[in-house]
Amino acid sequence: MTRVGDWTLRRRVVTLLTVVAVLLIGLAGGEVALAAKNRTHIDAILYKTGPLRVQAQELLNALLDQETAVRGYAVSGNPADLTPYEAGRKREQDLVASMQRLVDDYPELRQEIRLVEERAEAWRQAVAVPVVTTTQQNGTTAGQALITDQAREQFDDVRGAVDHLQQEIFEARQRSAEDVLRTSNLLVVLLIAALAVVIIAGSMLLVSLDKMVIRPLTGLADQVREVAEGDYQHGIAGAGPPEFLRLAEDVDAMRRKIAKDLAEVREARERIEWVNSQLQKQAEELTRSNRDLEQFAYVASHDLQEPLRKVASFCQLLQRRYAGQLDERADQYIAFAVDGAQRMQRLINDLLAFSRIGRLTTGFTEVDMNKIMGDVAGQTEAARQYADAELTWGELPVIRGEEPLLTNLLANLVSNSVKFRRPDVPPKVHVSARLVGDEWEISCQDNGIGIEPEFADKIFVIFQRLHAKDAYPGTGIGLAIVKKIVEYHGGRVWVDTGTEEGTAIRFTLPALPEDVEAAAASAAEPATGDGVAGDGDGTPGDGDEPAAGAGTGGAPAQADRRADESETTDGPGRAPEGGRTGDMRETVG
Repeated sequence: MTRVGDWTLRRRVVTLLTVVAVLLIGLAGGEVALAAKNRTHIDAILYKTGPLRVQAQELLNALLDQETAVRGYAVSGNPADLTPYEAGRKREQDLVASMQRLVDDYPELRQEIRLVEERAEAWRQAVAVPVVTTTQQNGTTAGQALITDQAREQFDDVRGAVDHLQQEIFEARQRSAEDVLRTSNLLVVLLIAALAVVIIAGSMLLVSLDKMVIRPLTGLADQVREVAEGDYQHGIAGAGPPEFLRLAEDVDAMRRKIAKDLAEVREARERIEWVNSQLQKQAEELTRSNRDLEQFAYVASHDLQEPLRKVASFCQLLQRRYAGQLDERADQYIAFAVDGAQRMQRLINDLLAFSRIGRLTTGFTEVDMNKIMGDVAGQTEAARQYADAELTWGELPVIRGEEPLLTNLLANLVSNSVKFRRPDVPPKVHVSARLVGDEWEISCQDNGIGIEPEFADKIFVIFQRLHAKDAYPGTGIGLAIVKKIVEYHGGRVWVDTGTEEGTAIRFTLPALPEDVEAAAASAAEPATGDGVAGDGDGTPGDGDEPAAGAGTGGAPAQADRRADESETTDGPGRAPEGGRTGDMRETVG
């Protein structure tokens, strides 16, 4: 058998509430019974003894009417004087019948009513009937002679019986009133007892909650607070009901686990600090290495190029002066030397351009890509005229970036599209833009030889070539420069392998906040039908007019602007504003 101290909190509360409920239900049952009795006693006063008192008084009045009528008839001999007598008898009978229905719970009153009736009937037989008969037969004198003191005494007996009946009715009413008072007092006592039970139960519940809940929880909270303040080795002990003991055990288990995890974290932090120190050393080493690389770049751009130019110059002098004077093999060797020196110069220039991206910065400004395309058209005009290439672009946005780098970016893409053309097919290059979320997606689409999907990621690797240098000349660094410029501006670049013809290189650049807000506002408004729809992927079809890309601020695009006719073209051979962006005529896919 379990001890009370081992009871759970739920069991203790349920037991206390059950006892209180039983007591309150018992008190409520007693109150209901007393209330029913009280209602019965009140009904007896209102609907029985009260009406009986009134009817007893009316019964006396009816008997008095009969006695008065008999006396009056004996004096006057007028039959009309007997009318109250007959009415009194009828009223008496009605009252007696009504009173008989009200005295079912009062047998003593029933007996008193019967006594009144017997005495009234005896008075009528002994006095009233003889007086009326004698007066009718012998006249008023004979009738008056029968009204003697004895006759008066006999009617006084009737009146006395009615008075006694009224007294009994009054006593019955008093008893009912006393019963009402007693049951009302008992109801008050039961209500006070119920209130006392509620108060005592509430007090016991408060005391029990303080002892079994508040104090154990407060103690547990104090211990948990000590642990939370950093004393993770402080053991947590519980008190109170079994639930709180289990809770304390669970919290202590959690404390032990946290202490174990903290110890592991402390060890890991020590290891991380050691790794950070090693990383710091490596960072310092990388900084030193970068300084060395910058020094190397300086040497490559100045000290190495000077002897390289000298080698190339003298090789070219040999080629011009002794061409045809030596044997064919010597001319071939000299041509190899000239070509190697020239390719080395281009490679050094491209490496320098690649290393300067993001290191030598002019700062971000708002750049109109339409103007950039005009500059690109001027830079690539010679190559396009040689290949009979067509360059078009849709309305392009204004973005934040470095104008020289963005010019370099688009010049590389356009040059690649012109270079990697199909034989006997005039190249077509189209640049378009569309807003995707909070970024501009810019596409450069051509109808060239295309790129196999398996090489889509390799083309952006530095010095990665997919073709021999004899077929397509270049250093293999152009698209690596494109990727570095795009990532420097916070975007990404990829090859769209889903195009049916040619190559589509797409890249993203962050849009200006006003462009994003304008696009959101336009999307919220119903379509009006007068806007210019974009081409989606920026790919012009054969024979179709290229669709205009989205302009800044939602302005209608002016599609298919040839580079030769563009207002932003500065003319062939003219360098873009912002200075030279590097030799972009030799780029590879």
